[in-house]
Amino acid sequence: MLPCAVCLALLCSSCGVSRQATGNTNITQTEVVLAKKNYRVIGTVSGESSQNYWFGIGGLSKKSLGESAMSDMYKNANLTGAQAIINVNVSYKNKFILIYTGAKAIATGTIIEYTD
Repeated sequence: MLPCAVCLALLCSSCGVSRQATGNTNITQTEVVLAKKNYRVIGTVSGESSQNYWFGIGGLSKKSLGESAMSDMYKNANLTGAQAIINVNVSYKNKFILIYTGAKAIATGTIIEYTD
C-alpha cells in the first residue's frame, strides 16, 4: 500500500524553477551620459513570453523566449520622443510536471525621458 501512495504522490506533484539572466546579452544598448540630471523616470514596463514542451520537445529556445519577452516589453512601452528603456532584466521560470514543461520569460525595464 505504501509504494502505491508514494507513486501517486509523485505523479500528482510538480516542480518549479526560476532563474535571473544577469548577463547583458541584449543588443539594445544605449550610451547615456549622466553628468547631470538630464532625465526623469516615467515608470516601469514589462513583457512576457511563454512556451510549452511535451517530452522535452517543442517550443522556442531560451534565447528566443527571452527575445520574445523583450519584444513584448517594447510593444507595451509605447515609447515617444526622447524616451528610452533602461535597466532591462529578463527572468525565466520553468514548471515541470512529469512529461510537461512550461517555460516563461519575463522582461522588465525602467522608462526614462530625456529633458535636455
